[in-house]
Amino acid sequence: MGNFAAIDFETATAYHPCSVGIVTVENGIIVDEFVTLIKPPNNTYSPFTIAVHGIRPDQTINAKSFLEVFPEIQKRLKNRIVVAHNESFDRNVLIKSMALYGLDYESLNINSRWECTVKIYRAKGIKPTKLSDCCREMKIDLNHHEALSDARACAKLFLKK
Repeated sequence: MGNFAAIDFETATAYHPCSVGIVTVENGIIVDEFVTLIKPPNNTYSPFTIAVHGIRPDQTINAKSFLEVFPEIQKRLKNRIVVAHNESFDRNVLIKSMALYGLDYESLNINSRWECTVKIYRAKGIKPTKLSDCCREMKIDLNHHEALSDARACAKLFLKK
């Protein structure tokens, strides 16, 4: 499984993304990295999410909306195996964001369940299985809660599984 895309969303509120990182892997080699800020609806943030990732409304006030960023996401995910750390969270962010803008998730032609590095590393006996813990165990560099770093670390974890 050397061909896949690893994705990580940072969110402003529940399922509204403020950043996305996607790492494309072909034949076991990272061939593309994409990251961008995303302006959430009404540029609204929860103080909790700001405390987690440090992204603030003043950083996304002029960023593109999810709808404007979606073509970049689509071209990196369509027809691919998709990997995320805690896949249900990132998958739900994508599904709910697409639904908000009337986009059809089925058009991506990706599995309804993605590959999940939390589940893979839990099965290996690593506890806890937070991304930072898995990366420390596997000696992978990480700038945690920065979307591209998280996506890159997830890709590397998947490659080492």
